Amino acid sequence: MKNPRIVFMGTPQFAVASLGSLLINGFNVSGVVTAPDKPAGRGRKISASPVKEFAVSNYLPVMQPVDLSDPGFLSSLINLKPDIFIVVAFRMLPEPVWKIPTLGTFNLHASLLPQYRGAAPVNHAIINGETVTGVTTFLIDDKIDTGNILLREEVNIFPFENAGDLQDRLMKHGARLVIKTLSGIIEDKIEPQPQQNFMMPGEVLKKAPKIYPSDTVIDWNKDPEQIHNLIRGLAPEPCAGFILVKGNKTVSFKIYESHHEATGHSFEPGSIISDGKEEMKISCKGGFVNILQLKPEGRKRMSTPEFLRGFRISDYRIITDQQV
Repeated sequence: MKNPRIVFMGTPQFAVASLGSLLINGFNVSGVVTAPDKPAGRGRKISASPVKEFAVSNYLPVMQPVDLSDPGFLSSLINLKPDIFIVVAFRMLPEPVWKIPTLGTFNLHASLLPQYRGAAPVNHAIINGETVTGVTTFLIDDKIDTGNILLREEVNIFPFENAGDLQDRLMKHGARLVIKTLSGIIEDKIEPQPQQNFMMPGEVLKKAPKIYPSDTVIDWNKDPEQIHNLIRGLAPEPCAGFILVKGNKTVSFKIYESHHEATGHSFEPGSIISDGKEEMKISCKGGFVNILQLKPEGRKRMSTPEFLRGFRISDYRIITDQQV
């Protein structure tokens, strides 16, 4: 089959690169499935997903089902006579959907499966201090991220990059892997392999569940590298943070950039050490985390010197986990 009919499924910007690569390489994208339009931003204006915007601008038919099991949606998919579905950053597909195409349905995942199955593999890889991750294509089955692997590609994690930086790089690697996978399927040159074939004896699987607000709160009883990796792993969104208190007044903060230092000290975890002008660091178990960029609640993102010029930090203290 030289040029199969493809239906692409995806929603965020991460998926746009793969869809664009399919078009650039001359593949036949017969339709695009993405999330329904929804309110976004401060004004809660109804907005389309990045994938929809890209698809519309390239005159591709778009479907936005609320219910993936809806008979009308299933009928529309079947009418497209698809040969293959390609899924990048979408939702879990019910079996009646992923079984439709003759060549199957494959998904791009931003980790080296079977490690970091779940919704937030990029975040959790950095939070856990990994130095290598990657992208994987695999055949979808009835569970989440467990299907037979088609191709994998390793990608180094640089110590200076955050989740946004890494995701941008994985997006490009992933788009290339999608093309390589599709070409391999068309030419019948890929033998799907069970995920356990990629595990070392005794290897423990690490999960990558969705990030919740409670996951963003910094525990200053952890060591400085752990806290620094949490900050990296949650930047630029949703960001790790903390709360300052002065009497009855509280101010929440998001941290965008930090560096850490391991050293002995006598400060309680969560103590603020600052010259009030240029530097601010917070004590933790076995060292300090230096805050380089942050965003106070209701204000713009700024450097620490900018923040300290307009905020008397000595009047405040951090609410630690034990005090919340």
